[in-house]
Amino acid sequence: MLIKDSARADYFTALDKTLLCELLHPEREPGNLEMDYSLAQAVLKPGRSSLPHKLKTASEVYYILEGEGLLVIGEESERVRSGQAIYIPPNSVQFLRNIGEQDLKFLCLVSPPWRIEEEELGQGTPEMVCGPEEGT
Repeated sequence: MLIKDSARADYFTALDKTLLCELLHPEREPGNLEMDYSLAQAVLKPGRSSLPHKLKTASEVYYILEGEGLLVIGEESERVRSGQAIYIPPNSVQFLRNIGEQDLKFLCLVSPPWRIEEEELGQGTPEMVCGPEEGT
């Protein structure tokens, strides 16, 4: 049985500037994990945003665990909150801004599993899309 605990995981700053811990990735676990996705947990502090970025060929699902945010995918933007799952199509520039008073915590499910060469930063900054009044 494989159990990973996010409270004991190593967090790092990802390319998009979220605080991230990889929970499950089939290429980084001992043995043979028969899964065609990877799972990570991300955190954004109040007022912080991820950088615009995209996954070239992988789709992604965000599941909001705690907090409230503004998610921008391409030309669309929506407020998101705990308990919601959001699908992000491949090759879609997206970013998430924490607009609440507490940490915004969310799961990131990527299929096929995340690879660094699949991710690239998008054009612009969150302020160009949302404006500076919502924080950075």
